[in-house]
Formats: sequence, C-alpha cells, structure tokens
Amino acid sequence: MDRLDEKIIQILRDNGRISNAEIARDLNVSEGTIRRRIRKLIQNETVRIMAIPDPQKIGYNTVALIGIESDPDKIDDVANYLSNLRETQYVALTTGSFDIFIWVAVSSTEELGKLLRTSIATAPGIKRSETFVNLAIRKRGFGLLG
Repeated sequence: MDRLDEKIIQILRDNGRISNAEIARDLNVSEGTIRRRIRKLIQNETVRIMAIPDPQKIGYNTVALIGIESDPDKIDDVANYLSNLRETQYVALTTGSFDIFIWVAVSSTEELGKLLRTSIATAPGIKRSETFVNLAIRKRGFGLLG
C-alpha cells in the first residue's frame, strides 16, 4: 500500500458512494488507475465498502460495550458464539481484565437485560461479564487514516 492507496481510502471514508471518476479527478490520475486500485484493496481485504447505519436511527436505542471474562481454553469458542448473536456489532479479543469485548445494539434496556440473561450469562465458557451502557457517542468512525 502506498500514498495513493491511502488517499483513495481517505476519500472513500468520507464518501463511500463517490465515483471512480471523481476520485481520479481529485487525485489527478486516470479512472482506470482508481478502479484497479480499489479492486485490489477490496480483493486483499484491505478495505470493505459497506453501509454503516446509525443504530438509533434504525430503532436500536440502547448501545452497550460488554466485557467478557472467559475460561482460558474457551476464549475462541466464546468469541465465535458472541460473533453469531444478531445484536453483536463488534467482537474483539483483548488483554487486561476482560478476554473479550463486544459492542451490542438493541432496541431498549429491557432487550439488553434479556440479552444479558438469556444469551450471555448462560453461554458455556463465560465466567463473568460487565456491561457499560453508552450514554452518548461523540465519534463514530472505523478508519485509521486521517
């Protein structure tokens, strides 16, 4: 990946629907170059072009970060289980007090409680969890450049 790829990614972060022609004009290169670069970035799984909805605008009014402590020999199994939950948006294996952090979005605090009691507390390999409910989100971004 070079500086041109970084510039392409930055432009796509700001507007994932921008045309290849517009990117080419902005960067003073051919449209074919942009098309090939984007295709390669996608094929190499360097980037994914996708829609990322705002949870609140689609009815998910309760968003929480949940720290999971797992049996050491079950971390991968627990992470895979949590990844398959419909409510789970993000799953990360971590260092520190928790083995896994998940970010969930649900319609209400009642739904969060139900998720915690029925899907998380009862899952094999989970020793304990701690839930942090988001009060406000000040930044929502997924890119590293810029």
